[in-house]
Amino acid sequence: MREFSVPALVEVPDSTNLTDAPFTRAAEKPATIVIRRRGEGGAWTAVTAGEFAAEITALAKGLVAAGIEPGDRVALMSRTRYEWTLIDYAVWAAGGVSVPIYETSSPEQVKWIIGDSGAKAVFAETDEHFATIAEVRAELPGLEHVWGIEAGAVAELSGSGADVPDAEIDKRRRIPASGDVATLVYTSGTTGRPKGCELTHGNLVLTARNAIQGALAEVTVGGSSTLLFLPLAHVFARLIQVATIEGAIVLGHSDIKGLLPDLETFRPSFLLAVPRVFEKVYGGAEQKAIAGGKGKVFAAATETAIAYSKALSAGGPDLKLRLKHKVFDVLVYGKLRAAVGGRVEYAVSGGAALGERLGHFFRGVGITILEGYGLTETTAPITVNRPSALKIGTVGQPIPGVSVRIAEDGEVLAKGVNILRGYWNNEAATANAVEDGWFHTGDLGELDEDGYLRITGRKKEILVTAAGKNVAPAPLEDRLRACPLISQAIVVGDGRKFISALITLDEEALVPWKAQHGKPTAMTVEELRRDADVIAEIDRAVAEANRSVSHAEAIKKYEILGVDFTEEAGHMTPSLKVRRHVVMKDFAREIDALYS
Repeated sequence: MREFSVPALVEVPDSTNLTDAPFTRAAEKPATIVIRRRGEGGAWTAVTAGEFAAEITALAKGLVAAGIEPGDRVALMSRTRYEWTLIDYAVWAAGGVSVPIYETSSPEQVKWIIGDSGAKAVFAETDEHFATIAEVRAELPGLEHVWGIEAGAVAELSGSGADVPDAEIDKRRRIPASGDVATLVYTSGTTGRPKGCELTHGNLVLTARNAIQGALAEVTVGGSSTLLFLPLAHVFARLIQVATIEGAIVLGHSDIKGLLPDLETFRPSFLLAVPRVFEKVYGGAEQKAIAGGKGKVFAAATETAIAYSKALSAGGPDLKLRLKHKVFDVLVYGKLRAAVGGRVEYAVSGGAALGERLGHFFRGVGITILEGYGLTETTAPITVNRPSALKIGTVGQPIPGVSVRIAEDGEVLAKGVNILRGYWNNEAATANAVEDGWFHTGDLGELDEDGYLRITGRKKEILVTAAGKNVAPAPLEDRLRACPLISQAIVVGDGRKFISALITLDEEALVPWKAQHGKPTAMTVEELRRDADVIAEIDRAVAEANRSVSHAEAIKKYEILGVDFTEEAGHMTPSLKVRRHVVMKDFAREIDALYS
């Protein structure tokens, strides 16, 4: 059993809660810019600390006037936008508990989250969200209010609370203590029904402050800013939202659809994303280069960037490599940096494993990806790499205030300021997950002598072949997804004679690929999955993935599916994790065919 701990850098009084930071900053430095939001005509408009606190107060008054009492749950179903952050803090200022819901959630999921949490009110962003809630509202007798963000509810509520005195909000916002629940974040549910994770004010404040003052101190320097585009219903984005408010980092909001133009105009200094975003950036750049007849140049630039990054960890690059790197910086790397605004030096990656090759590539380009690891139950981060303590291929060391232990069976356990208080209405699940303060993550990992954690698989997702060979599917799947044509991959073989894989194609990557290979533009995925050139590309990707494992663990057969895994079909969670059990069920015939 190996264990590694990092002492907390920040301690807070028991009375501390999430509303302290915005109101303290407003009192001490009211003119400080805390957020930049989209204004009229699409321009970014500064929101000062004083303005933000005033808007929080006005909306909190509206919530009080509408009957929201301390401890009441208020749900929020919306994409990432300025109003989300405002509503979050207004709910806390009114003494309430916020309950995020993914904007893509189904009526059944919405009914479960609102019903299980006992939410008294819900903010719904669009008419479509309103319709989703309306479909199940008759089964939610405790739901008293549904407020529409795009219908003007924020302004309406802010006006309706004008008669509520400031003193009432000042009193309300001081009611929650550090140990009280601030939010119920429902797990995205790769297996089973989502559980409501009770994250306290202390969880969020202490995790955020220890992360930005310790783990990410070199990233969150003076004048730093970030553009959030991941769903704020996800704990990773939510923690960063809190960290920006706690750490005086300028915050902006965007989404995947409008991300590239927003990056160019907002020009953040650091980003956070899931690995699939980085895979898409790399794959898109590669396909664009190939389509423009510059595929060989991009391939050489890729290898140079990777070699340069590896050399940085081994004494530094020699003169020849530095010169090659300088040439490709002009031809390739500078354009990639410009595509994300030109100021990004660091990006924090979480939610799934990032391939080691991809990490070296981006570092060589000039954007260091700091891979981290955590779960909803751990208020996002357990570990993270940092600029001065970076080991690509690992998920870093514990953040300050957190301990990591590897159990006898290889499971990763965590303890510290970030561990949830419990699961809402589910004492049995809490007792099963937390033992003597140690949270059982369900992931398998290894700790090196310096405390760097490497995730090796899921405890419940280890495949055991008919010959008794234990195989972790995640490393193989990560390597397969590095192929630009591959969107998703599922490695199968539990109880079977050998390991196989289900592979889906990336429709966006196929567009330039078809042009380059002289394929008709109207050629469908169904046709392409049988195409000899596509199969040759996938063969190479499988062979490359197999290089990382023994013969007994290698993929012997695969099937290219005619459809991709999507959230709408239930194959993906909103945080872009594959629901393995759903895929295995829906494609059982294809899996059986691999072994027939």
